[in-house]
Amino acid sequence: MGYGGPDPIVFLQTPKEVWLIWREDNQARRVFLNVAHAANPKPSWNGESIGHYEGDTLVIDTVGMNTKTVVDIYRTPHTEQLHVVERWRMVDDGQAMEVVFTVEDEGAFHQPWIGRRRYRRVEQEPVEKICAENNQHLFDFPVPIAEKADF
Repeated sequence: MGYGGPDPIVFLQTPKEVWLIWREDNQARRVFLNVAHAANPKPSWNGESIGHYEGDTLVIDTVGMNTKTVVDIYRTPHTEQLHVVERWRMVDDGQAMEVVFTVEDEGAFHQPWIGRRRYRRVEQEPVEKICAENNQHLFDFPVPIAEKADF
């Protein structure tokens, strides 16, 4: 569930959900607050993320990720058994955000592992960043191209 690169992550919270929006490639992740996981979540790119607060820490529990994603910047694969728990909190007097995450996947790893990442706080206007022109081969997942225009 790592985000990297020069562009910030924007957090948007409502009473029932938190959105994590990574401007680098317009990824938006929805975290439902204070509900239970579905009995059989359908595997998807971001999976099913359920969150709650423990004091000042947002705890996000994610299951149901498909195997098209990777677990880190080194493109380490995983199975659909992947289970990630993230603990997000402000640190350094509100000047940074830290996430400590636990990764479990019995189909890919011998034991759970823990990582930590810090993000410094920036104040800037949110802008939309588009970088989709002629992306024919995003990793190993080609962008679909229509055979004929539908307009």
